[in-house]
Amino acid sequence: MLLYFWKIIDLSSISRNEFLYKISFHFFLFSPEEAVDFMNTCLKNNILIEDENKNLSLSGSLNQKLKQWQRKRRDEIQQNLRSRANLHLIEVQSGEDPTSFNFLLKIFVEKGTINRAVTVPDSAFDLKDVDEKKTILNSNVLGSKETSYIIEIDTIKKKIKHNCHDFETRRSKNKQFCKHLVKFFLLLRVKNQNYTEILLRDIVKNIDKWEFIS
Repeated sequence: MLLYFWKIIDLSSISRNEFLYKISFHFFLFSPEEAVDFMNTCLKNNILIEDENKNLSLSGSLNQKLKQWQRKRRDEIQQNLRSRANLHLIEVQSGEDPTSFNFLLKIFVEKGTINRAVTVPDSAFDLKDVDEKKTILNSNVLGSKETSYIIEIDTIKKKIKHNCHDFETRRSKNKQFCKHLVKFFLLLRVKNQNYTEILLRDIVKNIDKWEFIS
């Protein structure tokens, strides 16, 4: 249970109060009283370590298991991406350039996602002119229910941040694009195709370093 919780929060350490709050009121794993008992039991069994600032972290053995799980998950994602890329090699043999925008974009999307992206109006984005010297690209996105989403791409920290439901719950886990990100890159290509292809090539080449977050 403790390791499962740590997989979700994805933090090296957490304060005692935040730990109790999250397992009681955020994830609803325990009642407040049960949460205290659970924490104390973990501390007593030395699978949870508390420092002088009352911050909690996993024991050495559990932290090692967490890292093993993270490596396994990363390898699964990389294998998934390689498999998707290999599927598109058929198109390359028929004349498509593997460094082209179309080829690179298809690595991150399903056909249905591309079709849905076409239905998103250009006016839903406020993407500004693209400067190749900029390290952060961002845009607000108007959702279908007057909900405003954000897209932020940090080329230095290698982070793609977006917060639509599809991306949060499905796409980000496998490092795939949702319809909003597909549309974002389509608009980006119109403004600066060369820069867009360079960016996509970097994401493909360094996929293990890029983070897809919400």
